[in-house]
Amino acid sequence: MIKHRTLFTALFGIALASGGLQVSAASNSDATEGKRLFDQNCQFCHQADAIGKPGFAPSLSNPELLSISSDKFLLSTIRDGRLGTAMMPFAHLGRTKIEQIVIYLRSLSDVPNRSKEVDAQQDAHGDPRLGKTWFDYICSTCHGKNGDGYLAGGTGTALGNKSFLAIASDGFLRETIKYGRSNTRMLGFSGSAGLANLSDREIDDVIVYMRTLAK
Repeated sequence: MIKHRTLFTALFGIALASGGLQVSAASNSDATEGKRLFDQNCQFCHQADAIGKPGFAPSLSNPELLSISSDKFLLSTIRDGRLGTAMMPFAHLGRTKIEQIVIYLRSLSDVPNRSKEVDAQQDAHGDPRLGKTWFDYICSTCHGKNGDGYLAGGTGTALGNKSFLAIASDGFLRETIKYGRSNTRMLGFSGSAGLANLSDREIDDVIVYMRTLAK
């Protein structure tokens, strides 16, 4: 059984890395089965309808998250989990079932998938020393001083988690910091309505610093 699971993980990983894996066209039956699988495997932490719970598990039905998350990001997160957190890997479900869970999550919001353009944004270039200042001042309150998230007693996710940073593009991080997540405690930090109205350069400083947390 372990050998079969390892082989699946390796083959699925190759497909993801090559960029050739896409969630197949959604159907009502796939979404229905995905909901059943979600309720069976994910609901305990992510709550009914994937609304999440602060300090416990993030919302997966959030429109901002779904609009900037690629299929690869969602599939690999479910498959590999988040090492060092309560998010365990679910590679044992197999490719089809994981795809059905993603189809179900996508069905929770009708926002367009912008992940391709978001991931194509330029890499962040900034000063990690300045980024640390901003992170300590405005991010650590929820995400922990070292980006440990829930493990540090925070209400936010583990931004310094190596598994997360390995698959999150700088565009993904930039959009999240700028606009936040509606109906959650993650508010945006750009513009006059933002909590801090960070400039593009200051946001890049934060991103560059966050990358150092994975080390």
